[in-house]
Amino acid sequence: MPGFVRASLFMIEKNLQLIRKELPPDVSLVAVSKFHPVERLMEAYEAGQRIFAESRPQELAAKVPQMPADVQWHFIGHLQTNKLKLVLPYVSLVQSVDSFHLLEAIEKWAAANDRGVDVLLELHLGVEESKQGFSEEEILEIAASRVFPGGKGEKGAASPVRIRGLMGMASHTEDREQVEREFARIESLFRRIHGMGLPGFDHLSIGMSGDWPVAVRHGATMVRIGTDIFGPREY
Repeated sequence: MPGFVRASLFMIEKNLQLIRKELPPDVSLVAVSKFHPVERLMEAYEAGQRIFAESRPQELAAKVPQMPADVQWHFIGHLQTNKLKLVLPYVSLVQSVDSFHLLEAIEKWAAANDRGVDVLLELHLGVEESKQGFSEEEILEIAASRVFPGGKGEKGAASPVRIRGLMGMASHTEDREQVEREFARIESLFRRIHGMGLPGFDHLSIGMSGDWPVAVRHGATMVRIGTDIFGPREY
């Protein structure tokens, strides 16, 4: 891993420079800004960062009006269906769709609000039972059903939900071989679905501060990095 400067020195610009130097140009950098104040986010913005990710609906909704209008917001946390109105009006991508129930609720919200919503399907990738997400079989069922992208919704209309790819989190472990296996698993599933010709299915979001170089080797198109940019959480 590159020698990142921790945010105790408040060198967010330097941290971003170090990451971008190592990151391939075709891989998007998503700055995980959850639990960090807007002042830190603005430091990253002024250093050229434009994609930020939050995991709590209320925090996202509070930060959006305080940041410049050209910021792209992603949501990466577990999203409850009663919080859709705090998230969907603001984000360009929901990375963490983890159940049929949530997917259907997003489709209904999008149809009611005449708005398209881009999402990633979250694969339950790590060994932790607490992790959310679909099984591989469930994701393949969605990909084959054509109920969402490229198909029809419940009332026969084209679905406003666009499934753009997969997201996953590897196990929290020091075992690099296990992380490699888990990223290889989601890469294989991604390539399999991509080969089915699903329209717009082109994003693989894997890799965080501790393992993103491994993720890049396994086909990541975007990495979600927080600590290596902003340092430890402030609250």
